[in-house]
Amino acid sequence: MTSSGAEAGARPPARSRTRRAAARIIGGAVMVAAIATASFGSISSAAQGDDIRSSMTIIAPAAAGGGWDGVAREMQQAQKANGLINNVQVVNMPGAGGTIALGNVSVLSGQPNNILVGGTGLLAATIQFDSAATLDDVTPLAVIVEEYNVIVVPADSPYQTLEELMAAWKADPRAMPWSGGGSFDQLVVTDLALAAGIDPVDTTYIPSDGGGEAIQAMLNGTVAAAAGGYPDNIDQIESGRLRALALVAPERVDGIDIPTAREQGYDITLTNWRSLSAPAGLTGEQRDGLVELVLETLDTPEWQDAIGRYHWTEKVITGKELDRFLAEEHTRITRLYEEMG
Repeated sequence: MTSSGAEAGARPPARSRTRRAAARIIGGAVMVAAIATASFGSISSAAQGDDIRSSMTIIAPAAAGGGWDGVAREMQQAQKANGLINNVQVVNMPGAGGTIALGNVSVLSGQPNNILVGGTGLLAATIQFDSAATLDDVTPLAVIVEEYNVIVVPADSPYQTLEELMAAWKADPRAMPWSGGGSFDQLVVTDLALAAGIDPVDTTYIPSDGGGEAIQAMLNGTVAAAAGGYPDNIDQIESGRLRALALVAPERVDGIDIPTAREQGYDITLTNWRSLSAPAGLTGEQRDGLVELVLETLDTPEWQDAIGRYHWTEKVITGKELDRFLAEEHTRITRLYEEMG
């Protein structure tokens, strides 16, 4: 998603504006292509040989500072600190919800020195954009953590409970504007609408370019409620600027004093899980070696510390159970997009 800002000064003639807009679009496309090419070259050059303990590239399919980048850099730190890999680098490759990075990794067949960070958002992007490359074109290694969404309203909102919010939403769905920080948040709102008996097509959802924008939209009265990652909202909740009405989790979480949506009668449990994949074409021995490396990384003190700092919940899935999980999530998310129209 992109956000637009007002241009200063007098507006140029329409033809000039058109030419400038076209130039900006072409320039943006060239820049994205250049970044992707440079990043892909960096991956390819680092992927010589197949000794995963000698060198590794961890690919974050987004810009620095986001959730996928956090996973990549915390893994890198844990592996360095414990001598699990001699040389490990992180490469950021943003674009199209992560599908640009996925496409580049999909052509590195047989090269085990690359790990792609992904998760719910990447799976959703392959469905939303009908991308040429899908998770079937890489080797899934593990789901490692999940992050929960929280349903929030401004502190001065008239809605004190989730039930009160749902009653007002059901009474006039289009008059209750929602927001969120990304496509995953919209999936959560869609799932909540279905659980409440509301047609998602009738909802008003105003996307924001990140969790910060969604919070600001609530605080300035643009939207009435939002779904967002608990880590993105915790400071505002603890400061009293936002009121948390429900945690979107299968069950109560230790240390988080927020009732789940499920226990309040709305059975929604879609989580923002994070996964790791490798290129296709690996031998069974190479795949098993990568899974072993991942599990060793997750067992380090540095990684366990990161789980606490990021408010992640550890959820480790590998092997055949992982294949089943990914298939079920694909079906689930596809259904939500269909309901969104």
